[in-house]
Amino acid sequence: MFFLRSNYGHPAFREGARDMAPLATGIAAWGLMAGVAMVKSGMSVVEALAMTFLVYAGSSQLAAIPLIVAAAPAWVILATGFCVNLRFVVFSLHLRPYLMHLPRWRRLVNGYLTADLTYALFTRRFPQPGAAPAQHAEQEAYLSGNYFVTWASWMTSGVAGVALGNLVPSAWGLGFAGVLCLIGILCSLATTPLRLLSAVLAGAAAVAAYALPLKLNIVVAIAVAVLASFWLDKSVARVARRPA
Repeated sequence: MFFLRSNYGHPAFREGARDMAPLATGIAAWGLMAGVAMVKSGMSVVEALAMTFLVYAGSSQLAAIPLIVAAAPAWVILATGFCVNLRFVVFSLHLRPYLMHLPRWRRLVNGYLTADLTYALFTRRFPQPGAAPAQHAEQEAYLSGNYFVTWASWMTSGVAGVALGNLVPSAWGLGFAGVLCLIGILCSLATTPLRLLSAVLAGAAAVAAYALPLKLNIVVAIAVAVLASFWLDKSVARVARRPA
């Protein structure tokens, strides 16, 4: 896109992309899950790809898929998507002072590309709108870097999910998409070594206790991860308090 190219050379573009990069794995997992869910719901490849590129709203897509499967009226599907995405009205109102100096078409492009994480990172990096042209350029370049990583991660994984959706056995159904959804949440939250270790311990405990009835292996996995993380956190804190 033109406005991405125009901001590519600014140092803030690379800063924005660098800040978003650690979150790209979680975004990709969500995109993969959405792509698989669309195909497994009965949508054709063309329909799934069109929804991926045109809607560009994961929560809205996932809310609409069950309604599409149930053959709900179009107005119900549209109203559901509208309600799910109402938070973007708040985002837009907050970002308005940052972007009002731009032409309308560029504001519309920014509106299309704005996502939850880009909004969160941008407002944390720039608590107040810029007043000078140099500040405007820096803020838009940072947003563009965020957009680039988010959009590329979502679209690439979404297309991959659509392509791989037909390879998933029909018996797995949308339950497989639910597993991918949980993986997306896991990838988004595993942002520290302790959290990553707790996820590994929970997974290992769940597999080791798989034979337990009533899916109690999940309870065992949670208990192991919580106790191990608590003990490690306390141990690290004690080491840090020791005098050199």
